[in-house]
Amino acid sequence: MTQLTRLTQLTRMARPAVGEREPAPTGERRLRMSYEQFLEWSDEDTHAEWVNGEVIVFMTPVIRHQRINGFLYSLISRFADLFNLGEVVFAPFEMRHLPGYASREPDLLFVARENLHRLTRERLEGPADLVIEIVSPSSAKRDYQEKLAEYEQSGVGEYWVIDPRPEWEQVRVYQRTMEMEGCYQAVLPDPSGRYHSAALPGLWLRPEWLWREPLPAADEAMLEVCGEAYIRHLAERMRRERLSDQ
Repeated sequence: MTQLTRLTQLTRMARPAVGEREPAPTGERRLRMSYEQFLEWSDEDTHAEWVNGEVIVFMTPVIRHQRINGFLYSLISRFADLFNLGEVVFAPFEMRHLPGYASREPDLLFVARENLHRLTRERLEGPADLVIEIVSPSSAKRDYQEKLAEYEQSGVGEYWVIDPRPEWEQVRVYQRTMEMEGCYQAVLPDPSGRYHSAALPGLWLRPEWLWREPLPAADEAMLEVCGEAYIRHLAERMRRERLSDQ
């Protein structure tokens, strides 16, 4: 079975007539078009993905989704900045990871410093080093199954699935390993319940942070992850700001 056949089977779904928009039961809209048409049709404010000749236009996320996304962006971007590891980008921003088959807009993606040359003004050409998707009622199958297969095939190094639905509240982490010949392996938490990132060495996530109301401040989480290193970083930043104000 070819990679394209496998992905096509995973993403098979009923399709409207060519050019016809059709509301899906989940509130999504779907539209048949080529990738070139998709590039002309979409703009920077549109959150949509192109998969195998079909565009999926997403509903506006709920506030909990947005808060978790904001917390993760703040935490990971602070960590990446502290250790000069790369850049974090949030949706809507295109990741063209499977040219000719799929182009996604992950909730968050991280590009390591050595791969920043693939990050253009319009999109990321190729797979990210880390992708994070936050599950909504309409996206569970897509996030847990379809994107898992796509990201594994395309070479995304690490994939986090964050599921904040009240009946689930779980995190799943997948990492590519040489032992598995580049295939994903599910990562288990450490004895303290923390998930450790391979894409950003030294970064870990405590899932219970995500279920708190309100969410913890990103600086609070960074202090827990990095300790004295982050304190020194903040002190140096404050010193530079004072000097620039003089």
